[in-house]
Amino acid sequence: MIEINKKSNLLEQEVYHYTLQNVEEPNLYRDLYPYTEVPKVPFNNRRVPMNMPDEIWITDTTFRDGQQSREPYTPEEIRDLFDMMHRLGGKKGLIRQTEFFIYSEKDRKALDLCRERGYEFPEITTWIRATQNDFKLVKDIGIQETGILTSCSDYHIFNKLGINREKAINQYVSIVSQALEMGLRPRCHLEDITRADIYGFVLPFVNELMRLSKESGIPIKIRACDTMGYGVSYTGAALPRSVPGIIYGLKDYCEVPSELMEWHGHNDFYKGVSNAATAWMYGCSAVNCSLLGIGERTGNVPLEAMVMEYASLRGTLDGMDASVITEIANYYSKVLKYQIPLQTPFVGKNFNVTRAGIHADGLLKDEEIYNIFDTKAILNRPASVAVSDVSGLAGIAYWINDYYNLSGDKTVDKRSEICAYIKKWIDEEYAKGRTTVISDEELEKLYNEYNAQK
Repeated sequence: MIEINKKSNLLEQEVYHYTLQNVEEPNLYRDLYPYTEVPKVPFNNRRVPMNMPDEIWITDTTFRDGQQSREPYTPEEIRDLFDMMHRLGGKKGLIRQTEFFIYSEKDRKALDLCRERGYEFPEITTWIRATQNDFKLVKDIGIQETGILTSCSDYHIFNKLGINREKAINQYVSIVSQALEMGLRPRCHLEDITRADIYGFVLPFVNELMRLSKESGIPIKIRACDTMGYGVSYTGAALPRSVPGIIYGLKDYCEVPSELMEWHGHNDFYKGVSNAATAWMYGCSAVNCSLLGIGERTGNVPLEAMVMEYASLRGTLDGMDASVITEIANYYSKVLKYQIPLQTPFVGKNFNVTRAGIHADGLLKDEEIYNIFDTKAILNRPASVAVSDVSGLAGIAYWINDYYNLSGDKTVDKRSEICAYIKKWIDEEYAKGRTTVISDEELEKLYNEYNAQK
């Protein structure tokens, strides 16, 4: 049977519904994941169309996945970060949701502090174990949506849970049905999807979830979890590693609406951001992130990175206040005492700092030459220079003008006497064996000494 697709306006074959393949032995994709070698990326040159949804947004896991790799936040710290996330997301609520643990008294206090704010966005959701008591706990505290772990690779089904695919689907469907009976919106976390049998397990399972959703009238969200960071965005890459292929399969073979799809990626192979953006581009409305990318092992997709990806893909921040990213970075550094790697984009101390004298000379002539965008206007982080033995006179001049906010006729030129005075001292320092950069305090002292002599 063929019919018109209302989105593409093309005649298409009726959607084929894949059925469960209940294998006797686990499919561990040893040709792709030999374990004793670097994982391989296979290609079959099958291409699927880009199909970005009308609306895309960000969800957050800072207080769930993000807390699994660092010292737990206090309830008050969670409230402060929640406030900043709310302001960062803007009036449209582009940071749509954030998820909480609810097991301890401290967890519930943090949730209550955030709920007292009365914000529509980020919506507070939870993550629970799939037990009757946990469902009741969510229901009792009045949360509408909760995440449920539904691991989907044979690594987990056979080797962790010790069951087969048929038992896994039956078990998961029973759990989700319990959530629906209690009036909860389930969010099924398809853990380890990039090592799963997409046609033999994932699609049949999701078809069953969509059936339950239609029968109950309650939306069931599908979170595609690239738990080990194996996903790739390459055109023509084969499943199960293909991010476009996974999203296409969920959307076209299971008819999951874009607004009920969410991508949760990890950064084990440096592909977290590109995979998340690819999920958006091929039909997934939500990408799940954590602040500064803090999460298990190499971390999650950095939330601040996806703010920038959104602006790049949409051509606008759509009301998001990117300057809050700098506030968040300062909060982590000064309040939480978290050491952000210096070169981290957008939040690291050196992300828009230049050291080479020739670069500083370019900044003096035109900031745009060596700065990625107007970081002062967008992030409230003006471009700056770090002064060292390679900064030259231009670097010193740029530091003075930036540090003392000099403009117009008051700016210092690299040929000025004060730059020569400071450079002489710096050269002497490095001649003695110094290896560290010159601090702002040292430069300020030299600047004042020179002016005092005049």
